[in-house]
Amino acid sequence: MNLLKALAAVSSMTLLSRILGFLRDTVIARAFGAGTAMDAFIIAFRIPNLLRRLFAEGAFAQAFVPILAEYKHRRGDVDTRLLVDHVSGLLAVTLFVITLIGVAVAPVIVYISAPGFAASPQKFALTVDLLRVTFPYIFFISLVSLAGGILNTYSRFTVPALTPTLLNLSFIAFALLAAPYFDPPVKALAWAVFCGGALQLAFQIPFLVRLRLLPRFKLNLNDEGVWRVVKQMGPAVFGVSIGQISFLISTIFASFLITGSVSWLYYADRLMEFPTGLLGVALGTILLPSLVKHYADQSPVEYSKLLDWGLRLTLMLALPAAVALAMLAVPMIATLFHYGRFSEQDVFMTRNALVAYSVGLLGLILVKVLAPGFYARQNIKTPVKIGLIVLVATQAMNLIFMIPFRHAGLALATGMGACLNAGLLYYKLRQQAIYSPQPGWLMFVLKIATAIGAMSISLWLVAGADEIWLSAHAHTKVLRLTGVVALGGIVYFAALWVLGFRLRDFVQRGA
Repeated sequence: MNLLKALAAVSSMTLLSRILGFLRDTVIARAFGAGTAMDAFIIAFRIPNLLRRLFAEGAFAQAFVPILAEYKHRRGDVDTRLLVDHVSGLLAVTLFVITLIGVAVAPVIVYISAPGFAASPQKFALTVDLLRVTFPYIFFISLVSLAGGILNTYSRFTVPALTPTLLNLSFIAFALLAAPYFDPPVKALAWAVFCGGALQLAFQIPFLVRLRLLPRFKLNLNDEGVWRVVKQMGPAVFGVSIGQISFLISTIFASFLITGSVSWLYYADRLMEFPTGLLGVALGTILLPSLVKHYADQSPVEYSKLLDWGLRLTLMLALPAAVALAMLAVPMIATLFHYGRFSEQDVFMTRNALVAYSVGLLGLILVKVLAPGFYARQNIKTPVKIGLIVLVATQAMNLIFMIPFRHAGLALATGMGACLNAGLLYYKLRQQAIYSPQPGWLMFVLKIATAIGAMSISLWLVAGADEIWLSAHAHTKVLRLTGVVALGGIVYFAALWVLGFRLRDFVQRGA
């Protein structure tokens, strides 16, 4: 399998999802702005979304996929099918219980995750109501992750990558068509989350049927493979999802700041998720099964080469994305969100958070590439230890940066924490002789820096003043931003081509 081709396929599906995500956020920003109702919904959605990343995309995926791939390569179809049945049975029962508990104790969860809201009883009560609607999302989306893990293991990468578009479509439909029928209207967004989760699960079922791996949800607590997954999941909660835990704690800090702080961080984070999902999540998804196979085949040289390939792609694509996000912060925010109730102040406050986040974009994406280097070997302990260090360091930086920079300080702490996480993961991969850099890294970095310099000059020359973006009509902003981004991309890749980069140099074979 050509991994570069697979990456392009996954990234293209992710791109579609992210474009719909931006459309969704534009619709939401226009309708709800960055006030009390939006702050309440963001907290109500962030909690099940955090659990999704902890138990679904995070701990569960990284614990389940390596073991599933091992069964596929070594134990045959019958044992693999039984593993899927038994893991799905335990997962479904556990999720159902967690969902019931979450709905029942919603006030406690809101108080813990956003204690600052307690000062406003109306805001607190609204958040609780919304959380009770959104919490079942964790049930649906974790089963979606189970299905996605199976499909990815069998190289059906595009289906899980396309699935998130259904949540965005649900948001858009409910915000545009259903909001007037809810009191308050923001409840429409909560029901969009509920319905979007159910739609994503239903979408993947036919593809599992074709593979003859549709889970039969058999509960067998004596299955060895099930307990291997469970044992891996516990520590993986910290190792994989440390950024999300830090983000939740940052939200607690933000709840004590002025109204709108939570929303500004949310909109900035949504822009950060574009390159993170397009490159980081896509790379992690396609790397893990191939790394598992190289480890099973006892091919340490190929294992190291595959990690090197992932790191080079990350540097080549993430660094210019970080620079572009910082330089085009106002143009992007104004184009996507500056409508209706989203004010000029909201633009600049979101800009501050986005610039701060961009400092850590490379680290955020590197973690997605470096962590599979441990998980493919079923080594959970090392990322956990690193994650705990990063968690403590990030909260210390939150306290330090929040005082002078307010909400932007929280974004900066998150980004710096991600860089620390990536640095420590890299150090441990080298220390344990899991990864050895291939020759030519110095010249590679110098060429990347040169191309970024050329791109930065072109963006600075054509972007224009902030006032232009704030006053222009919507279609003008969209066309102008498209042109600016396209020019920056053309200059960057043209510079790489002049410096000797060729597409064939990045072709990589995988499992």
